[in-house]
Amino acid sequence: MSSFSNPHYMYLFDMKDGRQKLTYGNSPEDALEILSFRLSAEEMDLIIRDSYKKISQRKMQEHVGNLG
Repeated sequence: MSSFSNPHYMYLFDMKDGRQKLTYGNSPEDALEILSFRLSAEEMDLIIRDSYKKISQRKMQEHVGNLG
């Protein structure tokens, strides 16, 4: 099955240190799972899992200064 049949979205998750973590996926849960492949357990613990916003790629540049 082609990946084009399953759209991916960009998600910004708030972190306990006031920054945000950018990731992508079919859903917020999928995005967190993808993020867990790159981060350690300690880094994942900093993410507030129920505090996120879905953004478009065009809006990514507006959030670069707050990424952690």
